[in-house]
Amino acid sequence: MKIQSILKRYGGVAIKLKNEKKNICKNVKIILLILLFLLGIYGVYYLFDTVFNGMILDWISNHFVHEERTGWYDGEQKVQYIYERVDWQAFKYIAVVSFVFLAGIIGSSVYIILHFSLKKQQKKLVSKTAEMIHNYMKKECDVSEIFPQEFSEISTQLVQIKADMERKEQYLKMETQKKNDLITYLAHDLKTPLTSVMGYLNLLEDAPDMPLAQREKYTHIARKKAERLDSLIQEFFEITRYNLQNITLEKENIDLYYMLIQMKEEFYPVLAQKGNTIELKVPEDLQVYGDADKLARVFNNIIRNAVSYSYPSSVITIEGEKNSDGVCLFFRNKGKTIPKEKLSRVFQKFFRIDEARSSDSAGSGLGLAIAKEIVELHGGSISAISEQEETVFQIVLPEK
Repeated sequence: MKIQSILKRYGGVAIKLKNEKKNICKNVKIILLILLFLLGIYGVYYLFDTVFNGMILDWISNHFVHEERTGWYDGEQKVQYIYERVDWQAFKYIAVVSFVFLAGIIGSSVYIILHFSLKKQQKKLVSKTAEMIHNYMKKECDVSEIFPQEFSEISTQLVQIKADMERKEQYLKMETQKKNDLITYLAHDLKTPLTSVMGYLNLLEDAPDMPLAQREKYTHIARKKAERLDSLIQEFFEITRYNLQNITLEKENIDLYYMLIQMKEEFYPVLAQKGNTIELKVPEDLQVYGDADKLARVFNNIIRNAVSYSYPSSVITIEGEKNSDGVCLFFRNKGKTIPKEKLSRVFQKFFRIDEARSSDSAGSGLGLAIAKEIVELHGGSISAISEQEETVFQIVLPEK
């Protein structure tokens, strides 16, 4: 701490001495410019008065000084008086024109000199600033080590920009790592059902006289494993499609009641396996303006998630209503309460609840993330609550 305080104190003294040196140099330059200006005036005077031997004064005398003579007789002697008269009117005119001309030349010269001088300084400043920005963005150092005090405004903005870039870079690294981990898990999971399918098929082939009941059992297991294999392959496609295509909406008036009726029928085989049922409490005239295919994907993902985490033989309820917020849909299922720390992450990409990892219902962790993105593209919102062994997903969509 002592060393740091000493360095800080002497560093401040060094900065102060450096600033004083700059001020002295600036003052010296101003004095030199004044001296050069006075020297220039004297040079012009010496040039016209000595080198040209009074040519300017002679020219003024010839053109603006008029000689007038008058005389009289003093007795027998003639007295002549000669005097000179200056034509001040003409002289003032020439003086003003000359002054304007010289002022124009001097002003133009000063402008040209300042223009190129400032342009050179500006170029130098831009180059210096670019170099400082490059050094700061590439190096791990404090902003005050690179930027002087006069660059405080730029340095403050750069600190924020660098922090945002680092945050985004870290986020992308985490997302990439999650995706790579998920692909590794899925590749491992693909091997397990494939090995089982091959094993049971080999048993059936090697034992043609196997009892019918045992043959049906092995066939059923092989089919279930094949279905699991197909589900995992679909997840691979889901991962490759996500973020590789821009989601565009083709909106139309959608009859939500009949859409959900159709989806209920499509899920019947999946529901029957666990003895679950879907109860629909949606008005028949409930409509929304949106993309039918995209919203069907949203509902499919939420219902599939509800089926995965529902207790066997439980009822999944879908409710719908229209209120001041728009069209509201509620998807309710009975199952284990999702902890709050996990519930806050269910809409994150590649997030999966641990309990589902080893089950046949394990997903890629993209379903709810995709659902959230599609709902928000429609100008709506999606949220989830889980308490007392009931999980509810709420979707709010604008009516038009």
